[in-house]
Formats: sequence, C-alpha cells, structure tokens
Amino acid sequence: MSVYNKYEAVIGLECHVQLLTKTKMYSSDVAEYGAMPNTNTSVITLGHPGTLPVVNKKAIEFAVKLGIAVNANIRTNNEFARKNYFYADLPKGYQITQDKTPICTGGYITSKLKDGKELKVNLTRIHMEEDAGKSLHDIDPFDTLIDLNRAGTPLLEIVTEPDLRTGEEAYSYLTEVRKLVRYLDICDGNMEEGSLRCDANISVRLKGASTFGKKVEVKNMNSFRNVQRAIDFEIKRQIDLIEANEPIAVETRSFNAEEGFTFSLRSKESANDYRYFPEPDLQPVIITNDYIQKVKNKMPTLPNDLFLLYTNKYQLSEYDANQIIDNKEIANYYNSLVTFTKNYKSAANWLLVNIKSYLNERALTINQFKISPNKIAEIISLIDENKISNTSASHQLFPEMLLNPNLTALDLATKLDIIQNSNSNEIQNLINEVLIKFPEKVTEYKNGKVGLLGLFVGEVMKASKGKADPKLLNQLVKQTLDK
Repeated sequence: MSVYNKYEAVIGLECHVQLLTKTKMYSSDVAEYGAMPNTNTSVITLGHPGTLPVVNKKAIEFAVKLGIAVNANIRTNNEFARKNYFYADLPKGYQITQDKTPICTGGYITSKLKDGKELKVNLTRIHMEEDAGKSLHDIDPFDTLIDLNRAGTPLLEIVTEPDLRTGEEAYSYLTEVRKLVRYLDICDGNMEEGSLRCDANISVRLKGASTFGKKVEVKNMNSFRNVQRAIDFEIKRQIDLIEANEPIAVETRSFNAEEGFTFSLRSKESANDYRYFPEPDLQPVIITNDYIQKVKNKMPTLPNDLFLLYTNKYQLSEYDANQIIDNKEIANYYNSLVTFTKNYKSAANWLLVNIKSYLNERALTINQFKISPNKIAEIISLIDENKISNTSASHQLFPEMLLNPNLTALDLATKLDIIQNSNSNEIQNLINEVLIKFPEKVTEYKNGKVGLLGLFVGEVMKASKGKADPKLLNQLVKQTLDK
C-alpha cells in the first residue's frame, strides 16, 4: 500500500467572482476589462478626503441571485466594514467588504465527478466587496507598475466549507461555479482575465482523524486545471514532509504552472491584523422578502434543472445533456430549437455534431451562427418525413442553408434535387430492371447468399440517382427477392 493512501486532504476554496456591472462597487467609475491603464478611476475610487461611496444596486441584485441559486440564507440587514491593509495597488489603504454580516450564509453547490458520482460542496458564506488594482511586474525591468482600473470593481467572494478532498473535486466544483455564474449573467467566468479567481486552503491528515492538519494557502492559479495540479502537488508535498518528520509551515504559496510546483510567498504564522471596523460612510442595506421574491421571479432556468428536463422529458443521454448545458448559449439555442420540433434526440445530434463541428472549425460562437433554430427544425422535419436522407441533409442541404439562411429547407432541397422518391410503383419498376440485369446474383441470393441484398439495394439507389427512399427501397427489394 502506498504511503499516500494513509492520508486524506482537507480542502476549502475561496472564489472571487468579478461582477458584470457597468460601474464599480461604490462609485460610478466604469468597470470594464482592457481599458488603458488608470483611465477608469476617480477621486472616489482613489479614496480622496471628502468623497463618499455609494453601494452599487446591481451588485446587490447579483448577490441575491447567486444566493437563491445555491439555496443560501440571504441576510436582511447588510452592513459593510473596512479591512485595513497596505498594498501598493490598494489606493485607499483599505478595502470595503463585509465582515460579520455576509449577504449569504450556508447553501451548497453540486457537480458531477468523472465517475458519475455527485459532489456536494457546502458553502460557508458569500460576501460583497471591492477589488484591488493590479501590480504589473513584467513591463518595466526595474519598477513595478500600478494599474488602478480594477480597483473598486464589484466582487462576490464564495467561501466553501472544507468539504473537498482531491484536486479533481476542486476542478469539478469550480467548473460548476463558472457555469452557474454564466447562467445567472453575473460574471463571464474568464479565469485568464481574472474575472474568476480562486485560492485553495489545503491540509492533510491521517484517514479517520478528526482534527485538521496545518493549513497552507495557495494563490495565483490562472486556470481550473492549474488549481487541480497545484492541489495535487501540495497534497503530496505535505505528506512527504510529515513522513520525513519535518514541519509544515503555515504560509501562503504560489504555483509555478510551467514546472508544476508550489513555492513559498510569505509566512502566515502570525495572523494578519486587518483592524476590521464598521464602514462609517455607508448605511446598512436592507433586503426585504419582497425584493428577494422579485429577483427570484426573474431567475433563469439553471443547469441542474435543465439536466433533469433534458434527461427526463427529452430522454437525452446524460452525456448529451451535459454537452449542451456546458455552454449557456448552446443551451439557449437548443431550448429554442425544441420549440419547433419534438424530435429532441435529432435536435441534440444536429446541434452537437453538425453545428458544433462547423463552429469549432471556424472558431465561431453559437451567437455568430447564421441559421436560426426553426430552419434546423425544418431540416429535421424533412428527414423525419422521409423526404430527404440524413446523408444528403448533412452534406448537401446544411452547407447550402449556410449560404442561404433565409430560404426554407424544402425550397433548398428542391433546388438541390435531393427530395427522395417515395413512390412505391416507380421504385418497384427500378427494382425489376436491376434484378433482370443480375439473374445469376438473384439465383445466388435465393440459394441462401442473403448478403447480396446490399448489392441490389445499391444498384437500385444508383438507378434512382440517390433519390429512392432507403427504408421503402430496402423493404421492396427484400419483398421482391423473397417471392
């Protein structure tokens, strides 16, 4: 038995979700990514004397939406606090946050692991706060540059209970968080741009132990895969230290993504004294039950509810359902498509095979796709009515519709001359002609060589120029030969 199997990890995650508001958390400064450095600032963001912050109403709404989505308790009386610390990119010298009165407490997020097991992660709290600016270390060879555009941007911090045990579980949880905030339209979930950031608190202990080991925090991971890699490395590192009877330092570490290891940033042996105290310039925000109900009434259908709809009512496989749900815009397209057709499985196949292949080859999003859902439903209808074959629909009609997205599927199929012949008399005449050409093969078939059926079907299909209804054709050829 491996020494590593004696231990289990205890992991808690802190996610910072940057909100998609037009303005900052406590000022009317524009909150947008990619602007020229230090252009989205004002005296309020910079904390000049005599300036007063005002809470962003949309940020409150977004926090309530997230609280509803994760089944959290939403606080009535929300107070703000000052968290004092020095960072070069924290212009006020403090951060306005929530200390003892987080807007949401409790709740949970569920996700699926690779083996199909459900993972339920309980939440400790979700609180509102503002972001700091950004320090840039790689532009000037001698100096660190400061961009304060991000300072004051609204954040929700989601703090989990220490419920996670592996890097894979952390990856699964984060994937669900990103999906959730995208469905709620509160964050774009782009980890590379910093709009979704994650810190991991990791300790290890012997399996069965009730007390926690010494906790190490890992920061600066810019992708979900790197969060998983950092956690997996850190678990092994801590076990190796314990087995070697060496102490585990209580510290903050960073992750080197290129070489796959964590390294020390600073010690946490002495607790930070943030000197929290009530924010004197902001009144408490009161959230009523009526307000919560109004937000609830505007909530979109969330991923877990869509999964149940797709797998139960629409009878899709779990794999297909997850593939569609994974992208909100793809799910929206599918939801529109199934209002025009009841062939839910065919609709999923067209979306996941034909449409996604086309989009992936051209690096397009579904929002850039030219064919509307009702037109795809028309193609499905022609196939279901045996008017065209699946092959001609995929290889001829679909490309033609991309060039002429406003024409109907029937008009395009007629123009392409791919409408199938379902006239049994005409097909029977072609069958008779083909069988006359191959008397020896007919004899072989009647003597038991039934594999020749495909030959006859293929020859009749050629004679019909590919227009014979395949189902009817197979049926009539077999009937004729079996007489």
